[in-house]
Amino acid sequence: MTIKPSVENGPDPQWCKSSHSTDDGPACVEVAAIPGTVLVRDSKNPQGPRLSFEPGAWTSFLSYTTER
Repeated sequence: MTIKPSVENGPDPQWCKSSHSTDDGPACVEVAAIPGTVLVRDSKNPQGPRLSFEPGAWTSFLSYTTER
């Protein structure tokens, strides 16, 4: 995992909000996939920092979290 400003080429990434997020709750996470990278951001601060994952690392992270 890296924490860095993302650079997207082409159209804006298509962000998807977590099904666990609510419009009024504190836990608002959005994810977008661009070629070779999965981006994660706080939906309340869309211009703020983003996490950037390689696809394999993202898959491992999801596998880990769904086992819990």
